Amino acid sequence: MTPHRLLITGAAGEVGSALRELLREHLGEHFPVIRLTDNRDLGSARPGEELAPADLTDFDAVLQAMWGVDAVIHLGGIADEDTYANIRAVNMDGTYNVLEAARQAGVKRVVFASSIHAVGFYPRSEMVSPTMPVRPDTYYGVSKVFGEALGRMYWERYGIGFVGVRICSFQQQPKDRRHLSTWLSPRDAAQLFARAVTAPDVGFLVVAGISGNTRRWMSPEGWDVLGYAPQDDAEAYVAEVEHIHGDESDITEQRQGGVFVDSGYVGRAGR
Repeated sequence: MTPHRLLITGAAGEVGSALRELLREHLGEHFPVIRLTDNRDLGSARPGEELAPADLTDFDAVLQAMWGVDAVIHLGGIADEDTYANIRAVNMDGTYNVLEAARQAGVKRVVFASSIHAVGFYPRSEMVSPTMPVRPDTYYGVSKVFGEALGRMYWERYGIGFVGVRICSFQQQPKDRRHLSTWLSPRDAAQLFARAVTAPDVGFLVVAGISGNTRRWMSPEGWDVLGYAPQDDAEAYVAEVEHIHGDESDITEQRQGGVFVDSGYVGRAGR
């Protein structure tokens, strides 16, 4: 696989902004050009960048951004719980638009930002493998399950390689005890997504998006396929954050999805 142009959707978001800064050191000569798309301000193009503003809900705009691309990192979407209608329109229909545009444009690899919330109802006592049944905790989590399933279909039906990265807690550093298990550092995220777009012959794959945390709840299954070797471990911050947590009798402290498993949690819908 020798792609030349990489498209990043949601490039103005938290993860997208970090990858924009950090990816190049991992990509080598694979992607001399990185095309960035979002419906928010992307600033000015830097050397080796192309800007292609687009809204995920506009298929024609997504298709226009997709032409000439060899691989996609799909980060775009609502990154929290919201109303079902909003989640469906942006996260579900938007992901369909990305995959279908990729098919029409001849793209060979899509890397999808999935989430721990696809399996958020698993207890923290259980090590979760990507082959285990999904247990989404919100409409947001359901949208990530949908994205993974759609990716499977596009691999089986059209031969588009697909890697779903179940991002857990992308942070500069852990902020509470839960993050000792779920943290994904920026430099590990850059390595993981770079491996996901450059590793040969991935077929369909779902992997945990975490650093090499000693206390992780997710299996490293599939990391070897990508060649991902995390450099960071949240354990380095244990003295700073281990005491920061909620009531241990509450379901939000017992399940992997944290506050998302609370039946009253509505995320952006309550703003």
